[in-house]
Amino acid sequence: MKKISYLLVLLSFVACKTTKSSSSVDQVFQYAKPTDVASTLAFLTTDENMGREAGSKEMQKVVTYLEDVFKKNGVKPYFTSYKDTLTNFERPTYNIVGFIEGNDLKLKNQFVIIGAHYDHIGKVKNAVNGDDIANGANDNASGTTAVAEVVKYFAANRTNKRSLLFVFFSAEEKGLLGSKHLAAKLKKQELDLYFMFNYEMIGVPMVNKDMLLYITGFGKSNMAAKMNEYAGEKLIGYIPVETKYGLFRASDNYPFYYEFEVPSQTVSTFDFENFEYYHQPDDEFDKMDIAHITNVVNKTIPILEKMINASTKEIKLNETK
Repeated sequence: MKKISYLLVLLSFVACKTTKSSSSVDQVFQYAKPTDVASTLAFLTTDENMGREAGSKEMQKVVTYLEDVFKKNGVKPYFTSYKDTLTNFERPTYNIVGFIEGNDLKLKNQFVIIGAHYDHIGKVKNAVNGDDIANGANDNASGTTAVAEVVKYFAANRTNKRSLLFVFFSAEEKGLLGSKHLAAKLKKQELDLYFMFNYEMIGVPMVNKDMLLYITGFGKSNMAAKMNEYAGEKLIGYIPVETKYGLFRASDNYPFYYEFEVPSQTVSTFDFENFEYYHQPDDEFDKMDIAHITNVVNKTIPILEKMINASTKEIKLNETK
């Protein structure tokens, strides 16, 4: 079992100052910095967190870390605290929810949810080279890190006309329990949800694809088309394995689609060919492409800003859902 501390991992990254990515983050405005991305990712994937299994005692440190992302950036809790306690799981488990009110008198009554799940599977039964901790760097520390960077941007700039809920979901690996709980809770409160946007497994770039990201449920809404329009390039696309494996229903976007019947989709770069360590101990920090993750964040932030601030609800479900 590898016992690499969070600090040592981060120092190693800073010392090397190298990445595997062929993409140039220098060509994109630096909303997020590689060192910040590496810092969050390194903490989430350290062995001390024991694979971030929902309800484990080690998760308390992770919960505190994610709460601090909100606290340090002046983001308020949406509920009485940042912790949204799951009612559908047997052990104490929490979504972590932050709130930034919109700055438009009318549009602030509409909400956008941006999220990612921070839990993983804990330990595996069959160790690999003596390592039985599934650190879940790609799945989904990468997505969690992206959300943390998006939080920092909107917290610092407060450009959002609509209100934002930032959610770090728990118990995704137990059957989307965190998102199911929250979607039902917010539906009961009659939240006016415009769309839900989810990051999932963005740790390494796709190979031989003509876009940066693919989106799940590609044909269910015009979200991909609108994102590409806002980007001025083909940033988002479709890959057949998304349909083959039913990925639209496999991540935390789906409960919001189910409850609210609004565009709720996930972006990812895991294409089943570019990463061989799914749910394995080798899904480690050192397998992640920091430049790529940073690029995904820096490409999506200005697009999200345009989506959030559109004067009307331009992103809509297609007639054939």
